[in-house]
This record gives sequence, C-alpha cells and structure tokens, in this order.
Amino acid sequence: MTHERGKSDGPVVPRKLPNKAVGPGAEAVEGRGLAKGNPHGGNASRTLSRVGAPSAFERIRHAARRNRTQRFTALLHHVYDQECLRTAYLGIKQDAAAGIDGETWAHYGEGLESNLADLSDRLKRGAYRARPVRRVYIPKVGKPGELRPLGVPALEDKIVQRAVVEVLNGIYEEDFVAFSHGFRPGRSPHNALDALAVGIEAKKVSWVLDADIRSFFDTLDHGWLVKFVEHRVADRRVVRLIQKWLSAGVLEDGKRIRSEVGTVQGGSISPLLANIYLHYVFDLWARQWRRKHAQGDVIVVRFADDFVAGFQHRTDAERFLAELRDRFRRFGLELHPEKTRLIEFGRFAAERRKRRSEGKPETFNFLGFTHSCGKTRKGTFAVLRQTMRKRLQAKLRAVKAELQRRLHNAIPEVGAYLRSVVAGHMNYYGVPRNGAALSSFRRAIGSLWWRVLNRRSHRRGVSWARMLRLIARWLPPARICRPYHSWRRLVRT
Repeated sequence: MTHERGKSDGPVVPRKLPNKAVGPGAEAVEGRGLAKGNPHGGNASRTLSRVGAPSAFERIRHAARRNRTQRFTALLHHVYDQECLRTAYLGIKQDAAAGIDGETWAHYGEGLESNLADLSDRLKRGAYRARPVRRVYIPKVGKPGELRPLGVPALEDKIVQRAVVEVLNGIYEEDFVAFSHGFRPGRSPHNALDALAVGIEAKKVSWVLDADIRSFFDTLDHGWLVKFVEHRVADRRVVRLIQKWLSAGVLEDGKRIRSEVGTVQGGSISPLLANIYLHYVFDLWARQWRRKHAQGDVIVVRFADDFVAGFQHRTDAERFLAELRDRFRRFGLELHPEKTRLIEFGRFAAERRKRRSEGKPETFNFLGFTHSCGKTRKGTFAVLRQTMRKRLQAKLRAVKAELQRRLHNAIPEVGAYLRSVVAGHMNYYGVPRNGAALSSFRRAIGSLWWRVLNRRSHRRGVSWARMLRLIARWLPPARICRPYHSWRRLVRT
C-alpha cells in the first residue's frame, strides 16, 4: 500500500489503489493528471458527480461561447493528437483521388498507426510541410463547355486540414451568424432554402437582391484572411499551418503556381476559410447594417459565396447594394455585374406589376431552384421553388452520355444506375410544390433509356408496354420527400 504524508507533522494518510482500474493506476495514486498523450478526445462517461466530463473540443466550444473576444493560444496539441488525426483519416472518402504524392487512402492505412505517429511528430516539431495541390477540372453544372477548377491535396494534407477544421469549428460555430448556412456542421442547402422561403413569406419583403460574388475563391486576399483568423486564434503554430496551405500553390502541367490571393477549392480547409472571410466581410456588416440603417424589414440568407437579401423598401435595397459594393471593394471582392440583380418580389409584387402593366414578377435562382411568386390552394402568397431548367437539362445530358457508354450492359446493371440517379434527384429536388418537375425528370430518364435500348439491336426493339414495366421496376416514383418549411426557420434569416 502506498502512503502520502500530510502537512507539517500530520499523520501519514494511506491512499487506496483504484479498484478495477482501466487507466494508469500510478497517476491516480500520486494525485496527478493523466500523462501527456493519454486519450482526452471523448467525453468521460462517469465522474464523481455522475455527470459526463466534457471533451477537449467541448471545452473549446464552452470557452468560445462564454467569451466572444477570447483568443485561443494553445490549439495545436489538439491537432497533432493521434486520436484526432485518426478520426480525420477515417473521415476521408476511401475512393478519393490521390494528390501529387500518389498516396491513396488504402495504402496509407496499411501502416496507419506508424504513419499517424510520424505525422503527429512532424506537426509537433514544426517539420510538417504542405504540398502543392494537383489541379483538376470538372464540368460546371448547367453550363455546357465550361469547367470549374478544383484542387486535390495530398493525403496527409487532407488529414491535417480535417483535424484543424474539427478544432476550429468549436470556436467559429459559436461566432457564425444564423443566416450563414454553407458548409457548416448540421446545416444543409435545404436549411438555407427553407429559411429564405419562410423569411419572404413571413416578413414584408417586396424587393429581392439576388447577388453573386465574382470568382470569390480566386480573389480571397491572404493577408486579410490571416488577420481575420487571428481575431480568435492566437496560436501562431496553427496560423502558420493555414499560411502553409495558402502558399503551397497549385501544380498544373508540371509547373508550380503560387498566388497571394485565392484558396483552392477541394481541400477540407477551404470552406471554413471562406466562411471566416465572409463572416467578417459580409455577415457582421450586414447584421449591423440591418440594425442601424434599415427603415423596414430586411432578411438575409447566405450559402457559401451565394446570398439573397430581401427588403421591404426599394430605397433600403438600393442603399444596401451601393454600400455593399464599397465594402467588398475594400477587401478585394466584387459583385458579378451580370449575376447581381434587384427585382420586385413578394406578396404584393404581382398585384403592383399588374397595375403597371409590367407582367408577372421576375424570378431568381438559388441553390439549384428557380424561385417565383405563387399562391397556395387557399389563395395565400407562397414562394414556389422549381428545379432550375439549366440544372435539369445538364443532368439529362450527363445521363444520356452515360447510357450511351453503357449501351451493351445488362438491363439490371443499367437499371440500378438509373435508380440511384433518380433517387438522388428526388432527395434533393423533392421539395413541396415541385412535383411536376420531378415527374418530368423521371419521364425524361425513362424516355432516354427506351431510346438506348432500341439502339442495341436493329432486329427487334423494346415495346413501350415492356418499357413501362422496366420503368416501374427500376425508377423510383416521383414524390415529395422534403417537409414543408417551418416558421421556426425565420430565426435563421
């Protein structure tokens, strides 16, 4: 039995060894905390008070919530913790493309523990080096012939970026405003769509500003971004990690390209950095402008670099737009002149435009949906959301090309592919009052499949009766799978 001597000449107090100890017994006996390196990421299930002890990430969140101006000076040890790195590795898609090092998820996992230990040690010593990202191009949705540049980071860069995002989310999720929806835990495009619809229907919105930031990810200023991060992060080692990724550059056609502006889309850190940048440049400014300068109701919904603002008065909308242009110019951003529009929209738009003989109210696009003024069966105003025509046509072109490639594949194989396509489409576009567009998409997919099947042989084709059976067998029915937006979403506008 071990003993511990009390103060001065007090008696020797025996300390009992812990029964059924799972962790290090010596630490408990000696009355000290866990040795460095022992697990600390998950919440402890039992304590003396019978209340779960908070994890390290929870403590960060609590501290960020208590003090909105606190700067965190010690964060890197959470990043290079092997449990955090392992979680980040397991969160990466197994079939994701490899970066310039050619390292794949499966090959790295063959020696996972030793690889993570080495990565942790390099992060701890400051020997970690970010690699340039490999540039790839993908077609733009709804824009035939146009390509969107993406970057593929090296596998270890992906791991470290995901670990940093996990740590920083604990801070910034307490700071980000409610009307910011893009690339945040627990939020989706449908949250933004519902918040927008509820805001327009519940508030006195008569004008809508449909805005788009020109080449946002290519013009984001590194200097301003680092300053914004340092508002909350005082750990220079974490800031240097972010600077390494920003300055690593892009490898394209064998040449390394560096720039003082822009962040490459494709890395795990890019969405968070974009949200931090727009949080300080746009979100906080818009919230303050609404409180101090607006004469009527104002709503704002932002998803990544796309945002929509609604106004009760046209004078508010025009002033907001003019001051926003000046605000963006100061931080190296610019509104796209062709994609930024101020339109009359809302519950009174149709009636007012009819009196002026100006036709139906204009529509605007947001997150793949065309928004228009409509009415419910009871005759009350409602925001109608329908699948964007460009998105629908682009998807049908992609499916047609894939069906031609699978021309001679077995019907069950092609049917399974088309079932996944239709199910995915319904899952995203299956919002209330969009049933007609969903049915149209399903019919178009069935028609494309029928044409391809009839091209497989010149001797005998597939009758339409048989095709209907195949469609019923393989293509899910058109259905609304998203609930009606709740007025509880109003707080997020």
